[in-house]
Amino acid sequence: MRRTRLSALPLFAAGALAVAGAFEAPVRSASPSPASASGVSLSDATAAAGIRFKHNSGAFGKKYLPETMGAGVLFVDLDGDGWPDLLFVNSKNWPGRPGPASLPAFYRNNRDGTFTDVTRGSGLDVSMYGLGGAAADYDNDGRVDVYMTGLGANRLFHNEGNGRFADVTAKAGAGGGGFGTSAAFFDYDRDGKLDLFVTNYVQWALDKDLFCTLDGTHKSYCTPESYKGQSPILYRNRGDGTFEDVTARAGVSDPNSKALGVAVLDYDDDGWPDLFVANDTQPNKLYHNGGKGTFTDVGMAAGVAFSESGVARAGMGTDAADYDGSGRPSIVVGNFSNEMMALYHNEGTGLFIDDAATTSIGQATLLSLSFAAFFFDYDLDGRLDIFAANGHVADDIQAVQARVRYAQPPHLFRNTGNKRFEPEDDRLGPAFKVPMVGRGAAYADYDGDGDLDVVLTANNGPARLLRNDGGNRNHFLRVRTVGTSSNRDGIGAKVSVTPAGGPRQWRMVKSGSSYCSQSELPVTFGLGSATGPVKVEVRWPSGTVDMMEARADERITIREGQGRVPEPGPGPGRPVSR
Repeated sequence: MRRTRLSALPLFAAGALAVAGAFEAPVRSASPSPASASGVSLSDATAAAGIRFKHNSGAFGKKYLPETMGAGVLFVDLDGDGWPDLLFVNSKNWPGRPGPASLPAFYRNNRDGTFTDVTRGSGLDVSMYGLGGAAADYDNDGRVDVYMTGLGANRLFHNEGNGRFADVTAKAGAGGGGFGTSAAFFDYDRDGKLDLFVTNYVQWALDKDLFCTLDGTHKSYCTPESYKGQSPILYRNRGDGTFEDVTARAGVSDPNSKALGVAVLDYDDDGWPDLFVANDTQPNKLYHNGGKGTFTDVGMAAGVAFSESGVARAGMGTDAADYDGSGRPSIVVGNFSNEMMALYHNEGTGLFIDDAATTSIGQATLLSLSFAAFFFDYDLDGRLDIFAANGHVADDIQAVQARVRYAQPPHLFRNTGNKRFEPEDDRLGPAFKVPMVGRGAAYADYDGDGDLDVVLTANNGPARLLRNDGGNRNHFLRVRTVGTSSNRDGIGAKVSVTPAGGPRQWRMVKSGSSYCSQSELPVTFGLGSATGPVKVEVRWPSGTVDMMEARADERITIREGQGRVPEPGPGPGRPVSR
């Protein structure tokens, strides 16, 4: 969160100054929304889907800094049936405060548009001051495991199958300790085993809490400048169920870091995964992977460390993708109110230029405080759009900034081509415009109809599930990757598709991104009106290349070195009618 001037300023004053399984053909919506250029609306399906999660910040008047931050959400297939489940991270009450235990929430996808809460007895029902998480199959046993970040210590849960998870944090040596926020699994040394990068915020503890005030009497939330930063952690996977802390050796140690978001990308297309780290009031980092187990920070030279005016902003959530068809991944970052979101375009020369101010994104996000931010193709037209979850950190911000609200509606920017975006916020239906104190967000095709739906979390409030109605008027191709020499999830694989007569698109299979959250691992390509054959290519981290042909509206699984294989879990699931 962007802070300026003295560290004793409260937050509001500082702000004022500054894959699916095997399905039948999807059911397409019969008619477009007359208000939307894309024919898409996002409907609130929370209650109908059986989602009843409410985040607990633990706030009781003491104004502890962590209360403003949580929490994230993961869209991930935890039972291996090809349907994305939901995992909500939660925070517990402060010591000595009465009340029921606040636990994470694990919702199993029923494959009919609804979810069932199966948290109790799953092993994920732990009490911790949780903030974020990431999920992937770190031991290549065919089951997706879970990592949860939080205050004091992080936790690694091994997927035992049958909906059960075992806490293996101590055995694995990946507990960290501090103020864990976002995380991402990736194979930085390309040895076929997933490593883990964990961001940390500031050095805060109950016994080190500071009294910050504006009027000399009443306590306010302190700014991050009041506290020292804390380095992120890079864990190298040894391949025996344990991890080694290689932060210093790998060159990513940064004691000044106050990181809230991380995105994995190969910005220079050299085949080695790099890291972009979004920092709060500190320069952002772009860690270039040298391919020999070490990284070099090139953020300043690349133009992503600061704003165009040379100021370190309040970086929150982030994502990276090729939104303009250049073949190169660019970066989006959510920032504090009065700062605008950042849209760093990859120029292909090692340099990025922030295009947000020259598009509608800059003006539309000037007063927003954007936490989660990601690219996805919500209307399946083949161009990646941008989503942001917004919400301030001070519930009394309007007292000092009349135009800024505590609860804020999300943003969705439709990609119209030629590096231009158009705000769709007022065209997506009334549910989309509902203000909330947004934090985490993720996307997945939870109902199996081909288009991508969105889940959002609210700080100290209820989560919301927004169903995509109308995105599947266009066609799609959905690809799930299974590595053999590479990690089993295929994380780091670059999947490209070329429809007959259409442009080439590509995506990287990735963990992490957004804010303290993770979207589903299978990648979805919008094909627009194309209905013919589609050429598919997968470049695996191992160097293996698989090529094949698919057709529009298919969901395919590609196994490294073997090509297309049968989809997982036939089950009774079917697309949900609209």
